[in-house]
Amino acid sequence: MLKIGIITGSTRPNRKSLKIAEELKKWADKREDALYEVVDIADYNLPMYNEPVAALYSQDYQTPEAIPWAEKINSLDGFIFVVPEYNHGLPSALKNAIDYLCHEYRDKVAGSVTYGSQGGIRAGEVLRLVLGGLHVAVISTGLSLSIPTDFDSEDNFLPKEVHETIFNKLVDRLLAWGEPLKVLRDNGPTHK
Repeated sequence: MLKIGIITGSTRPNRKSLKIAEELKKWADKREDALYEVVDIADYNLPMYNEPVAALYSQDYQTPEAIPWAEKINSLDGFIFVVPEYNHGLPSALKNAIDYLCHEYRDKVAGSVTYGSQGGIRAGEVLRLVLGGLHVAVISTGLSLSIPTDFDSEDNFLPKEVHETIFNKLVDRLLAWGEPLKVLRDNGPTHK
């Protein structure tokens, strides 16, 4: 079975990404077609990217926090990023976490669940560009959530039934791409 990480996109206090990720995992676990886990970037305490050699050229990570992060990403076959839109782009914590690695992402698949006052669509597009540079197949099916309509005044996540339907379409596409990419990684030529 494929292993899919549902990756939080924010580390700040009172963030919504963890609440959303936990709900998405409940939806995904109903499917029983892959192994799903929430991967909270806050748990890895990554400092600002400061490796002496760029990840493209070396996997000999000098930052101690980068090693468990690399092991986690390497263990996954695909990703669902839960991404808030900050200033029409990605949160710096997510971009920083992505920048620590390169080869661990290669030839894997990703989708996104975005959120913001206008659904976080621009953050999803920025993520697509960043992941494309790492040779990640980013599916076009995505789920967009609105802070004014999908959360109550106490920040509780109140998803509509249609959101789970859209999420399942996202996961269908993710797994459809994930299987052949896993075969490529397991049996194909190396691209390092």
